Amino acid sequence: MPSQDHAELHFADIASLSRQLREGTLSPVVLTQAFLDRIEAMDASLRSYATVLADEALEQARQAEEELIRGQWRGPLHGVPLGLKDLFFKKGAPTTGGMWIYRDFRPAYDATVVTRLREAGAVILGKLRLTEGAWTRDHPEFPTPLNPWDASRWVGASSSGPAVATASGLCTASLGSDTGGSIRFPCAMTRLTGIKPTWGRVSVYGAFGLAPSMDHVGPMTRSAEDAGHVLQAIAGPDPNDPMALVGPVPEFVVPEPNVEGLRIGLDEELAVSSVDPEVAGVIEAVAATMESAGAEICSVRLPPLGPVCDGFGSFCGAEAAVVHESTFPSRRDEYGPFLRDFLDRGRTVTGMEMARFERDRRALSGALAALFEHVDLLLVPVLVTTGRELTPEIDIAPEEVGSFTRFTTPFNASGNPTITMPGGCAADGTSIAFQFVAPTLAERRLVTAGRVFQSASDWHLAHPSGVGPNTEAPAT
Repeated sequence: MPSQDHAELHFADIASLSRQLREGTLSPVVLTQAFLDRIEAMDASLRSYATVLADEALEQARQAEEELIRGQWRGPLHGVPLGLKDLFFKKGAPTTGGMWIYRDFRPAYDATVVTRLREAGAVILGKLRLTEGAWTRDHPEFPTPLNPWDASRWVGASSSGPAVATASGLCTASLGSDTGGSIRFPCAMTRLTGIKPTWGRVSVYGAFGLAPSMDHVGPMTRSAEDAGHVLQAIAGPDPNDPMALVGPVPEFVVPEPNVEGLRIGLDEELAVSSVDPEVAGVIEAVAATMESAGAEICSVRLPPLGPVCDGFGSFCGAEAAVVHESTFPSRRDEYGPFLRDFLDRGRTVTGMEMARFERDRRALSGALAALFEHVDLLLVPVLVTTGRELTPEIDIAPEEVGSFTRFTTPFNASGNPTITMPGGCAADGTSIAFQFVAPTLAERRLVTAGRVFQSASDWHLAHPSGVGPNTEAPAT
């Protein structure tokens, strides 16, 4: 295979990389080394990687190259460099979950999603930083990744490292996790596309948990098509995870996507009238784009989201307290203040509070299922505001979580899949994202709708100023 400089490929999509790798016009080793060089040159300031696995990545790339030369093609991810949120176990590699208490932990086995990425031929560049325990803030001993669009702005929690690395071209795509918005918020703040799949669609075996009944694993990418390719590799049943759903996995990336006749529900009172005007403008523009592509925009009324939002913080805290009970409170001094306070509160949640939340989440799930008898997708914001006021020091008190996560936590509670994409910008340049929400197990519908929207828009094609081609200057 030819050995040459491919600096322009740091922002290439998976399909084009895969085609070149398979045709032999691009070497997996050259491509991987180019990413490693970029990480070395840029990540000292961006701080997205917790651990770079350079030697192992190059060995995986060499193996991919040998296989491709023999004509052994594993699929679209074969030879493509990816990154992992540092809560997925990687055998022998440091895996902290963003927690100081696990600073020396090296798992004896791979997480299921890591195994599946390896089976798909992907190259794992390294482990990406996250907030402590996948909650809202970083442990004081670990650096906070910086938003490459504007370092003075929030980068999202908890999949912050994956967002920074993917947006900056330090990996082609990454894996994140989402319990209350942790794929969607970072994607919204960095112009990425992310899928929070149906709960149980992707195994969580070998991953540090936050609240197991609401934890989701999914891709963080620069396009809906890329997200579909990554999801294809990691989805499916897992005998090691009793919560993983049993059943076939469809092809998420169809040859000719179209939305002709697709019914998209829009609750204007909730998603337009009650949000920041600039957010409302993006929602209306997205609706118009999809309507022009052949979709039908249907007026709907979403079921009440308040009860689930109000109870989310307490329920999540109680589940997290169980996850951490072997080390908390016995080693509380090794925890950072935000996760420590969260776990303290979680240990005081009553049985009645837990039962109330379970009642409310089941009611929401049922009401959404009934609504999806009449529409195929829902269109909702990610954030109520544009996000311009959110800084790296954001402090979301447990009692404020429900209000802040109005458009995210309900779908963790219900388990419905969503895709998040950039849909516009505020006057100051801050990216504004939106979500399509689908019935359970309808991820192919999300990928298709996302691809159609992105074929008619270019918000996802811009990159942070000075980072790569097709750049757009960040706000000042």
